[in-house]
Amino acid sequence: MGCVIPPERVLDLDLQGEVPFGVSKVKFCCSICLDLLKEPVTLPCGHNYCMSCIQTHWDTDDQVKIYKCPQCQKIFIPRPVLVKNTMLEDLVEEVRMTGLQAANAGQCSVRDVACDFCTGRKLKAVKSCLVCLASYCEEHLQPHYQSPTFKKHKLVEASGKLQDSICSRHDEVMKIFCRTDQQCICIVCSMDEHKGHDTVSAATERSEKQKELSERRQKLQQRILDLEKDVVERQQEMEAINRSADKAVEDSVEIFTKLIHLIKKRSSEVKQQIRSQQESEVSQVKELQEKLEQEITKVKRKDGELEELSRTEDHTQFLLSYSSESQSAESTDSQRPKINRLLYFEDVMAAVTAARDKLKDILAEKWTSVEPTTRAEFLQYSRQIIMDPDTANNFLVLSEGNRKITFNDGKMTYSQHPDRFIDMFQVLAKDGLTGRCYWEVEKSRNVGVAVTYKSIRRSGFNACAFGFNEKSWILNCGSSYTFRHDNQLKSVSGPRSSRVGVYLDHSAGILSFYSVSDTMTLLHRVQTTFTQPLYAGLRLFGLNGDTAELCKLD
Repeated sequence: MGCVIPPERVLDLDLQGEVPFGVSKVKFCCSICLDLLKEPVTLPCGHNYCMSCIQTHWDTDDQVKIYKCPQCQKIFIPRPVLVKNTMLEDLVEEVRMTGLQAANAGQCSVRDVACDFCTGRKLKAVKSCLVCLASYCEEHLQPHYQSPTFKKHKLVEASGKLQDSICSRHDEVMKIFCRTDQQCICIVCSMDEHKGHDTVSAATERSEKQKELSERRQKLQQRILDLEKDVVERQQEMEAINRSADKAVEDSVEIFTKLIHLIKKRSSEVKQQIRSQQESEVSQVKELQEKLEQEITKVKRKDGELEELSRTEDHTQFLLSYSSESQSAESTDSQRPKINRLLYFEDVMAAVTAARDKLKDILAEKWTSVEPTTRAEFLQYSRQIIMDPDTANNFLVLSEGNRKITFNDGKMTYSQHPDRFIDMFQVLAKDGLTGRCYWEVEKSRNVGVAVTYKSIRRSGFNACAFGFNEKSWILNCGSSYTFRHDNQLKSVSGPRSSRVGVYLDHSAGILSFYSVSDTMTLLHRVQTTFTQPLYAGLRLFGLNGDTAELCKLD
């Protein structure tokens, strides 16, 4: 006898060949609601969901800003904009109509558990009975709901593995768990080969294992959250790298463009100066040349006159004329200073060549390898730093050769000194830092790791607190990392560690903070111009027993 499968069960059918294109109906179901797709949307990873299902799913993740595909777990940042897939919607509608026809026919696919009591065409079983060890469709299941005889029978979701619950030796249901042998057994087994063993009911053991399972799942889910957080942090780190690289490219292009413009401008000026000097020198030489030509003409005329005199036959007339010519004769041996008119051009070329060589040397420097990458490379620049007791706030106790500070609310009594911090729990290093330097700080709880100019004020909150003025930079290490300079606060992400490394390249204007463990992870980098030597600084935040220690790196 057939029956009409309730609409809510239609979705469990696998229509196989009757679905368009021979695709299983499950391909058109949303993995969240397990129903046929409604207003289907396709994520960037290729998986499909009901629009309302995936939006609701993501709405719960808005606080952590993590949006991932429930199937492949791919993370999307930012939240994707969803658009209905109209082609897929048409295919789903065809599947829906085909599914209803098949449901009315009461088919049971090979993937479903068949009803053990149907004759002829088998309907899909909806429940299995652990007492009867049989599976039932909706119609044949009714006696279990209606007859008191079946009131104590245990119904579960339809299963094709009921025989796995039967003892292969005694043909009895295995309702007991042997903890000694860690296996399910039947009542006969408990009185036979498992006699004297530690046995409990399967339900009791299931309850214990369920607790263990829940604990394991909690740990796994926490691990998933931690990993997802790490993924987000890596994503943010990549975005920060990309932004920094893009800005570096943009700034360097701008700088080189200006430099090229400056070189072209200077080249034009030098060219103009050379041409101007050329014109001046040529004009002077030309003027001198004209004077020389005039003098040549004059001298030639005088030479002609003397030639004519030399041909005079009258001796008396010759002597009278010669005497007159001798008195009026002018010297032709005028001395003119020798001027090196090429010297200017040689000096210009020497200056241009020197500028070229200097620029080539600067451009040949390897800027990309300024900062070390491994801890071993950083340690090449390690600097042993000690604190200056004359700068320590009265609540700070110095020890370990003035490398360690501890907060003490009993208040130490230091002598008055103009360098001592009054309003903040801070201390400065004794010596200033220039060039390349690296040091590490071992910390507890809330500690600030800083660098500052020595000219920082010693009182007045904003004037003396590290990071609250333009003279100091600080990484605050508490429940999370933050960086502050000139009273501008930035959140910093990175792995938690009890040790922080600080790298300073004073001439390059680089200040970097690292989380130090088995590996070194960059927390924050500053690129600026330092105008004075820098002094390492430490700050505590007023919790009794808090410590910070400058590590020995020998």
